[in-house]
Amino acid sequence: MTPSDPVAAFRTALGEGGVLTGSDTARYTRDQRDLMQGEADAVLRPRSVAEVQALVCLAKAEGFGLVPQGGNTGYVGGATPQAGRRQLVVSLERMARIRSVDPLDFTLTCDAGAILADAQAAAAAHDLLLPLSLGAEGSCRLGGNLGTNAGGLQVLRYGMTRDLVLGLEAVLPDGSLFSDMKRLRKNNIGYDLKQLFVGAEGTLGIVTGVVLKLWPAQNHRATAWLQLAADAPIPEIAAFLRRETSDLVTTFELISASSLALVAEMRGAPTGFATGEGGAVLLELSSSSRHIRLDDVLMAALESLMERGWITDAALASSEAQRRAMWAVRETIPEGEKHAGGSVKLDIAVPLSQLGVFLVRAGAVLAERMPGVRLSFYGHVGDGNVHYNLMVPAGEDRLAFTRRVEDGIAHEIYAVAIDLGGSFSAEYGIGRFKRDLLHRYADPTRLTLIETIKHGLDPDGLMNAGAMTERP
Repeated sequence: MTPSDPVAAFRTALGEGGVLTGSDTARYTRDQRDLMQGEADAVLRPRSVAEVQALVCLAKAEGFGLVPQGGNTGYVGGATPQAGRRQLVVSLERMARIRSVDPLDFTLTCDAGAILADAQAAAAAHDLLLPLSLGAEGSCRLGGNLGTNAGGLQVLRYGMTRDLVLGLEAVLPDGSLFSDMKRLRKNNIGYDLKQLFVGAEGTLGIVTGVVLKLWPAQNHRATAWLQLAADAPIPEIAAFLRRETSDLVTTFELISASSLALVAEMRGAPTGFATGEGGAVLLELSSSSRHIRLDDVLMAALESLMERGWITDAALASSEAQRRAMWAVRETIPEGEKHAGGSVKLDIAVPLSQLGVFLVRAGAVLAERMPGVRLSFYGHVGDGNVHYNLMVPAGEDRLAFTRRVEDGIAHEIYAVAIDLGGSFSAEYGIGRFKRDLLHRYADPTRLTLIETIKHGLDPDGLMNAGAMTERP
């Protein structure tokens, strides 16, 4: 290292294209929501596990901190380097290899830098399904999905990222390699150490590889747009559909009238779909078998829902184009929020049985404390996750409104969720933006365990200092 080039040693270790500096670091140092401008002396781009080990050892020797980063699509600043901390970003974008797909083991083994959509395509080429599905799947990377324990659209049936992991390898803060890349579904050999790195947001090491579970490709689908009656019991509807369809429900997405209106406003035209007084649900069943008549199963279930008065109308997709049109509405709600001036995103989870209670109680809090503020709520409510987003009022600065909400009413809404057995972070994680919430709401024993594990693996605080584990 020289005073004129503090990252010279990394250039030698990583070779051509392995180190980015200056303006080339811009897209790596600002968070996805434009809430935080970070700072990094350089972005490191290793090509192999050995190079990751080398850069970790160099960082420790040269006094740099490291911030692992996937596709930089997170919502809580967990992959953004902080100004004044002398941190380097580690991007695994050049480690994106699909190592293998095993159609008999139903597994996919790949580098942590693989883009999620590429991993899905690799599975699909063998008539298999990688069920992790996110709005950002065309740009997010598996290392980031693992670091945040990403959720997404199909958690109801397949679980979070954590539930898909069979094997994992990671470079530890001392440069050693933890490798547990077995493809086994039964392997009881003590602590399940690989799970320490899932949801750890890069604070315990740099994940470099993963083995994921696959399923048979779900080539047969039945998709419907349901208009909910006023006061429709969403938990009961979801439970009824799971039972009546032999648990073939893949997604159960709630869409409120306000969220649908945002999409129409952005498009400048009606969406072609409507909500009932209780909102709408985008429902999809899927199967790998051509012998299961999904449309018949779905129709029978919907007829029962109508007889009970829980839904007022339903539109079934009769073609792939109609199915895609339904999904396009759901997937562009975040874009509609952004088009309307942005939103403050509260990522709530409650037990599904308490969802209706949460919406009523949180709505009452909002009406009393911030009357007139536009609300957009939608999400994967089949698994208890609702994105409860407050729209920035016209003419108000987005960052100032964000601070006003997060310092005030957000805590009251979180309190409602927690009182119902819920959480203030369903799938976004903690990162840098929610550290105060973790330390405000988490059980003290949980905090002690987190800090003990962090100190045990990373006593010098090399990995992603400022994210999650550090007290605000």
